[in-house]
Amino acid sequence: MKIAIINGPNLNLLGKREPDVYGEMTFESYFETLKEKYSDVEFEYFQSNIEGEVISKIQECGFSADGIVLNAAAYTHTSVGIGDAVKAVTAPVVEVHISNVYQREDFRHESYISSHAIGVIVGFGLMGYELAVRSLIDKH
Repeated sequence: MKIAIINGPNLNLLGKREPDVYGEMTFESYFETLKEKYSDVEFEYFQSNIEGEVISKIQECGFSADGIVLNAAAYTHTSVGIGDAVKAVTAPVVEVHISNVYQREDFRHESYISSHAIGVIVGFGLMGYELAVRSLIDKH
């Protein structure tokens, strides 16, 4: 099974950025733990601060991966293009957010991705990625 994890803007700063909201672990450290726990899964990881690169990555792996875990971060609330890319691909997509976006600013309550995703996981910290992986494995 092949699962792509795609992270959007500012998630390269995990461990440094607002640790009270996002925690103190880098995503790279967490990703190593995830790969060890699910050693039978072929993971691909991509992060970009550039909207078009996120869209291109969704398109690139969205017809060959068995699933995509997508944290588009702030682009979730602004990018029709990312929402359209999720809608266009055949791989099931789980939308993930580390924080509970519904406890934050009102603009974060809207998503251009959710209606095209098979599910949305919010507010469970980095564990949300594992929940998404487990859901994709169960659906496979």
